[in-house]
Amino acid sequence: MSQQNNGHEHEFEPELGLPEPLPAGEKILWQGSPDIADMAYRVFHLKKFVFYFGLMLLFRAVSYVMEGKSTVDTLFAMIFPAVLTVVALASLTTLAWLTAKTTVYTLTDQRVVMRIGIVLTLTFNLPLKVIESAGLNLNAKGFGDIPLKLKGDDRIAWLNLWPHARPWMVNKPEPMMRCIPDASVVAEKLVQAWSNSTGIAVEPADRVEKAVKNTVNWNPSLT
Repeated sequence: MSQQNNGHEHEFEPELGLPEPLPAGEKILWQGSPDIADMAYRVFHLKKFVFYFGLMLLFRAVSYVMEGKSTVDTLFAMIFPAVLTVVALASLTTLAWLTAKTTVYTLTDQRVVMRIGIVLTLTFNLPLKVIESAGLNLNAKGFGDIPLKLKGDDRIAWLNLWPHARPWMVNKPEPMMRCIPDASVVAEKLVQAWSNSTGIAVEPADRVEKAVKNTVNWNPSLT
Protein backbone atom coordinates (compact mmCIF):
# COMPACT_ATOMS: atom_id res chain seq x y z
CA MET A 1 0.00 0.00 0.00
CA SER A 2 1.30 3.43 -0.92
CA GLN A 3 0.28 6.21 1.43
CA GLN A 4 0.97 9.91 1.03
CA ASN A 5 -1.10 12.26 3.13
CA ASN A 6 -0.84 15.29 5.33
CA GLY A 7 -1.59 13.46 8.57
CA HIS A 8 -5.04 14.90 9.20
CA GLU A 9 -7.56 12.46 10.61
CA HIS A 10 -11.04 13.11 11.94
CA GLU A 11 -11.89 11.42 15.21
CA PHE A 12 -15.08 9.88 13.82
CA GLU A 13 -13.27 8.08 10.98
CA PRO A 14 -12.79 4.34 11.52
CA GLU A 15 -9.99 4.56 8.94
CA LEU A 16 -8.12 7.58 7.62
CA GLY A 17 -10.15 9.22 4.85
CA LEU A 18 -12.94 6.62 4.96
CA PRO A 19 -16.42 6.97 6.50
CA GLU A 20 -16.53 3.27 7.39
CA PRO A 21 -14.21 0.25 7.35
CA LEU A 22 -13.61 -1.27 3.94
CA PRO A 23 -15.60 -4.40 3.10
CA ALA A 24 -13.75 -7.67 3.41
CA GLY A 25 -11.54 -8.25 0.41
CA GLU A 26 -11.33 -4.61 -0.71
CA LYS A 27 -7.82 -3.20 -0.69
CA ILE A 28 -6.39 0.31 -0.59
CA LEU A 29 -4.06 0.80 -3.55
CA TRP A 30 -3.12 4.40 -2.82
CA GLN A 31 -4.05 7.14 -0.41
CA GLY A 32 -2.88 10.74 -0.41
CA SER A 33 -3.59 14.44 -0.01
CA PRO A 34 -2.93 17.51 -2.16
CA ASP A 35 0.49 19.14 -1.95
CA ILE A 36 0.04 22.36 0.02
CA ALA A 37 2.40 24.54 -2.05
CA ASP A 38 1.01 23.28 -5.35
CA MET A 39 -2.52 23.88 -4.07
CA ALA A 40 -1.62 27.46 -3.14
CA TYR A 41 0.06 28.24 -6.46
CA ARG A 42 -2.17 26.45 -8.97
CA VAL A 43 -5.60 26.33 -7.35
CA PHE A 44 -5.63 29.56 -5.34
CA HIS A 45 -3.25 31.36 -7.76
CA LEU A 46 -1.04 32.75 -5.01
CA LYS A 47 1.75 33.83 -7.39
CA LYS A 48 -0.69 35.78 -9.54
CA PHE A 49 -2.08 37.60 -6.52
CA VAL A 50 1.43 38.38 -5.29
CA PHE A 51 2.23 39.89 -8.69
CA TYR A 52 -1.06 41.82 -8.79
CA PHE A 53 -0.76 43.31 -5.31
CA GLY A 54 2.89 44.07 -5.93
CA LEU A 55 1.99 46.09 -9.01
CA MET A 56 -0.71 47.95 -7.10
CA LEU A 57 1.73 48.89 -4.34
CA LEU A 58 4.35 49.95 -6.87
CA PHE A 59 1.82 52.07 -8.74
CA ARG A 60 0.76 53.79 -5.52
CA ALA A 61 4.37 54.52 -4.52
CA VAL A 62 5.26 55.90 -7.96
CA SER A 63 2.14 58.08 -7.95
CA TYR A 64 3.11 59.65 -4.62
CA VAL A 65 6.66 60.28 -5.77
CA MET A 66 5.48 61.90 -9.03
CA GLU A 67 3.18 64.17 -7.01
CA GLY A 68 6.23 65.44 -5.16
CA LYS A 69 5.48 63.76 -1.86
CA SER A 70 8.35 63.25 0.53
CA THR A 71 9.81 59.82 1.23
CA VAL A 72 8.27 59.80 4.70
CA ASP A 73 4.82 60.69 3.37
CA THR A 74 5.12 58.01 0.70
CA LEU A 75 6.12 55.38 3.24
CA PHE A 76 3.25 56.29 5.55
CA ALA A 77 0.82 56.13 2.62
CA MET A 78 2.03 52.61 1.83
CA ILE A 79 1.46 51.17 5.30
CA PHE A 80 -2.29 50.54 5.11
CA PRO A 81 -2.37 48.95 1.60
CA ALA A 82 0.71 46.90 2.50
CA VAL A 83 -1.05 45.54 5.58
CA LEU A 84 -4.14 44.70 3.51
CA THR A 85 -1.91 42.93 1.00
CA VAL A 86 -0.28 40.82 3.70
CA VAL A 87 -3.68 39.91 5.18
CA ALA A 88 -5.07 38.94 1.77
CA LEU A 89 -2.07 36.79 0.85
CA ALA A 90 -1.99 35.19 4.29
CA SER A 91 -5.70 34.37 3.98
CA LEU A 92 -5.17 32.69 0.62
CA THR A 93 -2.23 30.71 1.96
CA THR A 94 -4.21 29.61 5.01
CA LEU A 95 -7.14 28.56 2.84
CA ALA A 96 -4.84 26.47 0.65
CA TRP A 97 -3.26 24.89 3.73
CA LEU A 98 -6.62 24.03 5.28
CA THR A 99 -7.92 22.63 1.99
CA ALA A 100 -4.94 20.34 1.61
CA LYS A 101 -4.82 19.29 5.27
CA THR A 102 -8.51 18.31 5.40
CA THR A 103 -8.48 16.39 2.11
CA VAL A 104 -7.78 12.70 1.70
CA TYR A 105 -8.10 10.85 -1.61
CA THR A 106 -8.28 7.06 -1.49
CA LEU A 107 -8.02 4.64 -4.39
CA THR A 108 -9.08 1.07 -3.72
CA ASP A 109 -9.47 -1.82 -6.12
CA GLN A 110 -13.20 -1.00 -6.25
CA ARG A 111 -13.63 2.77 -5.99
CA VAL A 112 -12.27 6.25 -5.48
CA VAL A 113 -13.13 7.92 -2.17
CA MET A 114 -12.80 11.68 -1.77
CA ARG A 115 -12.99 13.10 1.75
CA ILE A 116 -13.10 16.87 1.43
CA GLY A 117 -14.30 19.95 3.29
CA ILE A 118 -12.84 22.39 5.83
CA VAL A 119 -15.90 23.20 7.97
CA LEU A 120 -18.41 20.68 6.62
CA THR A 121 -16.75 17.36 5.82
CA LEU A 122 -18.14 15.49 2.82
CA THR A 123 -17.18 12.03 1.59
CA PHE A 124 -17.85 10.93 -1.98
CA ASN A 125 -17.66 7.26 -2.93
CA LEU A 126 -17.11 6.80 -6.67
CA PRO A 127 -17.21 3.14 -7.76
CA LEU A 128 -14.75 2.50 -10.58
CA LYS A 129 -17.55 1.03 -12.69
CA VAL A 130 -19.39 4.40 -12.78
CA ILE A 131 -16.30 6.26 -14.01
CA GLU A 132 -16.61 6.77 -17.75
CA SER A 133 -13.26 8.43 -18.32
CA ALA A 134 -10.50 10.29 -16.57
CA GLY A 135 -7.68 12.66 -17.35
CA LEU A 136 -4.17 13.49 -16.27
CA ASN A 137 -2.77 16.99 -16.00
CA LEU A 138 0.90 17.02 -14.98
CA ASN A 139 3.25 19.89 -14.27
CA ALA A 140 7.03 19.88 -14.52
CA LYS A 141 7.45 18.91 -10.86
CA GLY A 142 5.30 15.80 -11.15
CA PHE A 143 2.30 17.19 -9.30
CA GLY A 144 -0.95 16.74 -11.14
CA ASP A 145 -4.72 16.59 -11.30
CA ILE A 146 -6.91 13.62 -12.20
CA PRO A 147 -10.50 14.56 -13.18
CA LEU A 148 -13.11 11.80 -13.23
CA LYS A 149 -16.03 11.86 -15.65
CA LEU A 150 -19.03 9.91 -14.34
CA LYS A 151 -21.37 7.82 -16.46
CA GLY A 152 -24.98 8.65 -17.24
CA ASP A 153 -26.85 11.16 -15.14
CA ASP A 154 -24.71 10.68 -12.03
CA ARG A 155 -23.50 14.06 -10.86
CA ILE A 156 -22.33 15.92 -7.79
CA ALA A 157 -23.09 19.60 -7.25
CA TRP A 158 -20.15 21.78 -8.32
CA LEU A 159 -20.29 23.84 -5.13
CA ASN A 160 -20.06 20.68 -3.03
CA LEU A 161 -16.93 19.64 -4.90
CA TRP A 162 -15.01 22.92 -5.28
CA PRO A 163 -12.06 23.17 -5.42
CA HIS A 164 -11.95 19.42 -6.10
CA ALA A 165 -13.73 19.83 -9.43
CA ARG A 166 -12.51 20.19 -12.99
CA PRO A 167 -12.55 23.89 -13.94
CA TRP A 168 -15.40 25.19 -16.11
CA MET A 169 -17.36 21.91 -16.00
CA VAL A 170 -20.37 23.38 -14.17
CA ASN A 171 -23.35 21.77 -15.91
CA LYS A 172 -22.00 18.28 -15.33
CA PRO A 173 -19.25 18.62 -12.73
CA GLU A 174 -16.32 16.22 -12.77
CA PRO A 175 -14.72 15.33 -9.42
CA MET A 176 -10.98 15.92 -9.56
CA MET A 177 -8.14 14.78 -7.35
CA ARG A 178 -5.96 17.89 -7.21
CA CYS A 179 -2.28 18.65 -6.77
CA ILE A 180 -1.29 15.02 -6.22
CA PRO A 181 2.40 14.23 -5.73
CA ASP A 182 3.65 11.64 -8.25
CA ALA A 183 0.38 11.97 -10.14
CA SER A 184 1.58 9.80 -13.02
CA VAL A 185 2.07 6.87 -10.63
CA VAL A 186 -1.42 7.39 -9.18
CA ALA A 187 -2.87 7.55 -12.70
CA GLU A 188 -1.23 4.26 -13.57
CA LYS A 189 -2.69 2.62 -10.46
CA LEU A 190 -6.11 4.06 -11.35
CA VAL A 191 -5.86 2.69 -14.89
CA GLN A 192 -5.04 -0.80 -13.69
CA ALA A 193 -7.74 -0.78 -11.01
CA TRP A 194 -10.31 0.50 -13.52
CA SER A 195 -9.35 -2.22 -15.97
CA ASN A 196 -9.60 -4.95 -13.34
CA SER A 197 -12.94 -3.65 -12.09
CA THR A 198 -14.60 -3.20 -15.49
CA GLY A 199 -13.04 -6.21 -17.18
CA ILE A 200 -11.76 -4.09 -20.05
CA ALA A 201 -8.25 -5.18 -20.97
CA VAL A 202 -5.39 -2.71 -20.85
CA GLU A 203 -2.37 -3.21 -23.04
CA PRO A 204 0.91 -3.31 -21.12
CA ALA A 205 2.71 0.02 -21.24
CA ASP A 206 6.16 1.19 -20.28
CA ARG A 207 4.96 4.75 -19.83
CA VAL A 208 2.00 5.89 -17.81
CA GLU A 209 0.91 8.23 -20.62
CA LYS A 210 0.38 5.23 -22.89
CA ALA A 211 -1.41 3.27 -20.18
CA VAL A 212 -3.75 6.16 -19.50
CA LYS A 213 -4.46 6.72 -23.18
CA ASN A 214 -5.48 3.10 -23.59
CA THR A 215 -8.33 3.36 -21.09
CA VAL A 216 -9.26 6.98 -20.49
CA ASN A 217 -9.40 10.30 -22.28
CA TRP A 218 -5.95 11.52 -21.42
CA ASN A 219 -5.37 15.23 -21.83
CA PRO A 220 -2.15 16.97 -20.74
CA SER A 221 -3.82 20.38 -20.39
CA LEU A 222 -7.18 20.03 -18.68
CA THR A 223 -7.04 23.21 -16.60
